[in-house]
Amino acid sequence: MRGAKPSTLAVGTAVAVLCGGWGFVTDGGRSKTPAPATERTFANPILPGMYPDPSICRVGADFYLVNSSFEYFPGVPIFHSRDLVSWTQIGHVLTREGQLNLAGVYSSGGIYAPTLRHHAGRFYMITTLVGSPKRNGNFYVTATDPRGPWSDPIWLDHGEHGGFDPSLLFADGEAYYLRDGKGATQDHPRVFQARIDPTTGALREPMQVIWEGTGGIWPEGAHVYKMKGRYYLFAAEGGTEYGHAEVVGRGAAPFGPFEPFNGNPILTHRNRREHAIQATGHADLVELDDGTTWAVFLGTRPQAGRFNHLGRETFLAPVRFSADGWPTIGDAGRVELRMPAPALPPQAAAAPAVREDFDRAALGFEWNFVRNPNASDISLAARPGFLRVTGSAATLDDVASPALVVRRQQHFRTRVRAALDFVPRESGEEAGLTVRARESFHYDLAVRRAATGREAVLTSRIAGASSIVGRAPLPDGPVTLEISADEASYTFAVSAGNAAAQKLGTLPARTLSAEEIGSRERHHFTGVVIGVYATGHGKRATVPADFDWFEYAPL
Repeated sequence: MRGAKPSTLAVGTAVAVLCGGWGFVTDGGRSKTPAPATERTFANPILPGMYPDPSICRVGADFYLVNSSFEYFPGVPIFHSRDLVSWTQIGHVLTREGQLNLAGVYSSGGIYAPTLRHHAGRFYMITTLVGSPKRNGNFYVTATDPRGPWSDPIWLDHGEHGGFDPSLLFADGEAYYLRDGKGATQDHPRVFQARIDPTTGALREPMQVIWEGTGGIWPEGAHVYKMKGRYYLFAAEGGTEYGHAEVVGRGAAPFGPFEPFNGNPILTHRNRREHAIQATGHADLVELDDGTTWAVFLGTRPQAGRFNHLGRETFLAPVRFSADGWPTIGDAGRVELRMPAPALPPQAAAAPAVREDFDRAALGFEWNFVRNPNASDISLAARPGFLRVTGSAATLDDVASPALVVRRQQHFRTRVRAALDFVPRESGEEAGLTVRARESFHYDLAVRRAATGREAVLTSRIAGASSIVGRAPLPDGPVTLEISADEASYTFAVSAGNAAAQKLGTLPARTLSAEEIGSRERHHFTGVVIGVYATGHGKRATVPADFDWFEYAPL
């Protein structure tokens, strides 16, 4: 799939607290009147695949959205839209090792819960780095253009409080910094806030508790907004699994006190066990000129019972305020796979290319690395028209930076294919396709050296134990590797020349789900990625693996 081209839309300057304030969108000099919401519907999720913890910002007619990226690099994907439904990735926020050093970060550690805001012509992205052996905590970066470049990090709290899920509010000439922190118990953190100098990050006063939740575990992902003459505090509770929910309180001042809504939770599917959407929560809000308010939030789409392997995704729903000013999200806290769309001129969604031919100077924005990549491992220039991946000593089983390039799986039913030119010389040298959840859970379809010639090998790694599922001899020449996915399984095949594809095995998707992994290891917050890799298994490979093309074709 080819990467999205950067948008040329101008960034507006009229910004309210929620990045609001814009006029009509014009086309050819004629004003477009937004269509009524009832005339158009949209499909949830608006960002399928591993795009959790969404945060949204509005600047004039333009909307921008960011997501958590965990151990993947570059960090914090950023998207643009004009209708809240169709989104185009315009880059990443954290693109340099100086901004984001992921060395030694465990899987499902890394970048958590970013918040995106805009104030006085500048964008602010604040987030938490978790699991680094060097430095953890909250920091923010800034930019005048959301496509970058973004500044070096400004660190907050100096690592004193172990806070997480930070947010910013710009209101009444002040900047407010909010985050979770130590509570009465580990399962009940409190929400803290203080005014800061947005230029330096210096606190103007000690952090003070403004919210202790409504009784659910893990109050987190909180944001404070100034809306409708009041201050509202929105937060998630219940853990980011099947008990997930969003709650709200309101007060007369930025520091509260915040009165909880007696109708909480305002968003949850914890009582809809059979619904296609689960684990809804962790919302962020945006206001439109027509007076409506919309929320982006995370959710999952479990399969085969309650097993979610695509990861937490980004959903959209309206926020409705009662006559006495209390909000609910969706239909009294419920959302659907298809809902009425915002009253904004629809934006045509560009159909992504199925095939990536690796004929550009840089990889598209959909591609990622596990932790910071080594420049010597990946090249688009060494053999023009090919992605050259040279195996390092690191393997897919190591908490390291393997020679690996991946993209999110965004559809349950999809076919992935890649053409590989690779002739391993030494034992241990291999290259191929991987379906990855983390170091201890992945499926690999690889080309290896055999006793005579080469062979294709399908390996399953589950809870840190690897086993060979299937193998087949390979003739000389390039080979095509193929993975066919559906809701329940992955089927792996290989072909060479004009020969028919040979199936090597079928493996369950359930094994790569957050529920299955979480039952055996630590919490798992990410979804499946699929990509190409090479390794020398303990030493650098003597020959590179050249990938001529890569196809991701939703079925």
